[in-house]
Amino acid sequence: MHFKFERYKGNPILKPISNHIWEALMVFNCAALLKDDKIHLVYRARGSKGGVSRLGYASSSDGFKIDERLSKPIFEAELGNEFECLGCEDPRLVEIGDRIYLTYTAYGRVPGMVPPYTSIQVGMTSILTSDFLNHRWNWGKRTYPFPLVDNKHACLFPEKIGGRWVMYHRIPPHIWVAYSDNLIDWRETSIVLSPRESWEYFKLGGGAPPLKVKDGWLIIYHAVDREWHYRLGAALIDMNNPEKVLRRSREPVLEPEEDYEVDGVVPNVVFTCGAVIRDNQILLYYGGADTVICVATAEVSDLVESLEEV
Repeated sequence: MHFKFERYKGNPILKPISNHIWEALMVFNCAALLKDDKIHLVYRARGSKGGVSRLGYASSSDGFKIDERLSKPIFEAELGNEFECLGCEDPRLVEIGDRIYLTYTAYGRVPGMVPPYTSIQVGMTSILTSDFLNHRWNWGKRTYPFPLVDNKHACLFPEKIGGRWVMYHRIPPHIWVAYSDNLIDWRETSIVLSPRESWEYFKLGGGAPPLKVKDGWLIIYHAVDREWHYRLGAALIDMNNPEKVLRRSREPVLEPEEDYEVDGVVPNVVFTCGAVIRDNQILLYYGGADTVICVATAEVSDLVESLEEV
């Protein structure tokens, strides 16, 4: 039987706000973090088509109804930093120790090129958990784990594996793994997942950061087909070996079907940057047509059991 996430009937849960110039056109692709019995969402926003992306904040106690939403961005391009002067995109959050780590796509320029040449690469920073929870946006130093490599969708594992930190990232068309001793320098990268099915034909990329479940690490990733439709798949990764895929979805676990996923600034897109587990239920947050933010749910056991052995 083909497994699919169940959409929340109240979708979308976040929409653009016309009188907020930085998020007047698009709110999409949000990170999610469960902390102090509240789900914190950090989302990507644009005020105009082709405009600069900034990151906003909202939160929910029940995971569905938005209780708080800030009127100004909480993270944006660093002044004078060419690496991200065109925007900060697709955030992902993981708590490690007393800090929350943000990985994002830094969209900018290669310094010194004439004429200018654009670049997309992985950006990373962190913030004290206490500052994050109290809305003191004291972000730390920004680093670029793979300098000027065409790379996106970095997802940190929330704990060490084999004594090292682990990150999934996307150099087209594959999902890769890399390792670090200090969360700054990353090396020993290799391919973990490659396109296999027709709905994954063009490329794969990370989605939500890995979720620890009974049988291993659960990842939900995005895939692009020949017609530029974005769907979501899932895989189960060995608990002690992030390079070993145990099970994988044969069919998408979510695909564009509803009006708010089919019609928008970029049609036919479902795209996730965040999911949490609460009471054995996955709450998956995703962008619909790069225009709105939605949520869908599944029981952990149902999703894992639907995956086919590799």
